[in-house]
Formats: sequence, structure tokens, C-alpha cells
Amino acid sequence: MFAGMPTITPRLVVTSVPDAIAFYTAVFGAHEHRQFSSPAGVVVHAEITIGDAVVSLTEEVRDWRLLSPSSVGGSPVLLTLECDDPDAVCSRALAHGAQVLIPIADQLYGHREGRIQDPAGHLWILTKLIDTLDDAEIRRRMESFRG
Repeated sequence: MFAGMPTITPRLVVTSVPDAIAFYTAVFGAHEHRQFSSPAGVVVHAEITIGDAVVSLTEEVRDWRLLSPSSVGGSPVLLTLECDDPDAVCSRALAHGAQVLIPIADQLYGHREGRIQDPAGHLWILTKLIDTLDDAEIRRRMESFRG
């Protein structure tokens, strides 16, 4: 079915690729690798890396049905960023215009994490493993969860 190992690269639709790249660089340490624009100046493809992950970006073009989160009432997708210090990443994100949706806290499944919405409207879980738990322990803890 696949010639090699398949990969998935998220493509985030944003209203401004330069603004998104500035945010992802300042907050997540992203690096831009390439960018292509149409003759009309629309960024149709930009490629960044965050750690080892490749993320592509494109600007909203309603005629092409490329709609940003603000045009569709929010994002139904959660992107998870594993990081050494989710508290620090969250602080940087806030300083660059993100909103906290779920504060960073120790979670019952062994992670320290929370959720932000970036200025483009995309949702990010900022997480760090703090306790390795087996599935049975996570299930046991979930039974008492009243969320």
C-alpha cells in the first residue's frame, strides 16, 4: 500500500502565514524551511519544523475552501506538543497572544499539561510526562474522575 513508512503532516490554515510563523518561532522554537506564494501574494505553502515534527501552513482562501478556525467557528483538532516545560511554553504563548483554555496542571493520567488556543485559532495541548502509569492504573484513576 505504501512504498515506505507513511507520514502525516498537518497543514494549518491561517489568515496570515507570517504572523503564524512568528508565533510558532517565538513560542515553540519553530524553524521555517520553505515558503511559496501565488502571483497574487497568497502564501500557498510554508513548511516549518517544531522539534522533529513538520508542519505546513497555508493562508485562508475562501474560493479554494481553505478556511481558518476563525471562519468556521473554531478548530475541531487538538495538536499535542510534548515539551520539557509546559508552564514556560504556556507563558511564552500568552505573551504572544495565545489564550489559555485549560490551565497547565498535573493530570490524573501522569502528565503535566494544559490547553491553549494560538492567535490563529488552532488548539494546542502542551504536555510533559511526569509519571509513567500502566493502563490499569489510568483506568482506576479515571473511575473517580468527575470531569
